[in-house]
Amino acid sequence: MLEEVERWLARRSWSVADRPLGRLLSAKQGTTVSVVLPALNEEATVGEIVAVIRRELMTGAVPLVDELVVVDSGSTDRTAEVAARAGARVVHRDAILPRVPAVPGKGEVLWRSLLATAGDVVCFVDADLKEFSADFVSGIVGPLLTDPEVQFVKAMYDRPLGGAPGQGGRVTELVARPLLNLHWPQLAGFVQPLGGEYAARRSLLERLPFPVGYGVELGLLVDALHTVGLDALAQVDVGVRVHRHQDGQALGRMAAAIYRTAQLRLSRGHLVRPALTQFERGEGGFVPRTHAVDTEERPPMGDVAEYAARAGRRNTGAA
Repeated sequence: MLEEVERWLARRSWSVADRPLGRLLSAKQGTTVSVVLPALNEEATVGEIVAVIRRELMTGAVPLVDELVVVDSGSTDRTAEVAARAGARVVHRDAILPRVPAVPGKGEVLWRSLLATAGDVVCFVDADLKEFSADFVSGIVGPLLTDPEVQFVKAMYDRPLGGAPGQGGRVTELVARPLLNLHWPQLAGFVQPLGGEYAARRSLLERLPFPVGYGVELGLLVDALHTVGLDALAQVDVGVRVHRHQDGQALGRMAAAIYRTAQLRLSRGHLVRPALTQFERGEGGFVPRTHAVDTEERPPMGDVAEYAARAGRRNTGAA
């Protein structure tokens, strides 16, 4: 590990216990915090996550979170209904920036959420978490409220699989960590580089391009490093993350998208073939199934006319 990374680990890695809620509320001052849950068919878990955040972080005694938004990316179950009943503001992906046709993908939802929220700090939380703790929010928001030098914070945690403890997910250990260690060794200290729980200053997020699919976490992390430098990045230990695990083929598609995102950042020239063939057993043997790998990225939100116009109205005090 680079000496620079060893120093970073000592300086920019914390536990949620390092910043009690009282300290965060004292430091918050006029800073506003938005929490965004990207959701697709998560009726079983999204309601409890919303309820915990509202009960523990959005009360008169603990007004840490100012805005809680669930962005529904086309659920066919009761995700939107459950989230709204629990107290979230629910916005459909297609209702945000409707002049730009939406494409499937988590990154697409996160990118559009910047136009649907107003907080100075934006906190992303996956909607499939089980046994959810408010520490996932307060932990990663904390450094942004207490240290003006910090711009981007990832959660770190154990990820048990099949009852066994583990530090990282399968795609993290087999794809993302080798890529980062080989090509961006400054990021080798991140325990969960692909984790879906992270917070950042809006002023940084609006300057970054967003890969529309599974590559969004790696893309944002790499681009944040190049934009603000390693010392502006941090991570906080929030305990254990329990969630729904994907099957092997879904993980293969995720890995391909992540590799493509890395490859694009390594060379803006010729791209590898943006397709992945996988095999499923059929009645007559193995059947090939070819899937397109996400190849589209959204521009920095700060370059979008509607976002710039909203920022201009806010700066002039117009309604």
